[in-house]
Amino acid sequence: QVQLVESGGGLVQAGGSLRLSCAASKSIFTMGWYRQAPGKQRELVATITSGGTTNYLDPVKGRFTISRDNAKNTVYLQMNSLKPEDTAVYYCAASRFGITSAGLRVHYWGQGTQVTVSS
Repeated sequence: QVQLVESGGGLVQAGGSLRLSCAASKSIFTMGWYRQAPGKQRELVATITSGGTTNYLDPVKGRFTISRDNAKNTVYLQMNSLKPEDTAVYYCAASRFGITSAGLRVHYWGQGTQVTVSS
């Protein structure tokens, strides 16, 4: 079993930045972030493997950066140039496998952290 503990959400104005952190209780191959806005489906924002391979949702490319500290079993999501449409609950996710064309098979979820971007 792997526990995921998130931190770093909050309220920010459009154009601002936030950094999310997620600490895992032990090492796991792929870590990433999903988000879910009210009335919308949960979507995969970014993933990173223990080897550093990354994937991003198209709307966040160039604005968000996912990184990982394997020594701390922690993944980060640096979010810059935030837009009101980035408002959502962001969930840390972890998988024993890598992402495929079918998506990410998530084995563990964090509790979620609210990100609100005001216009």
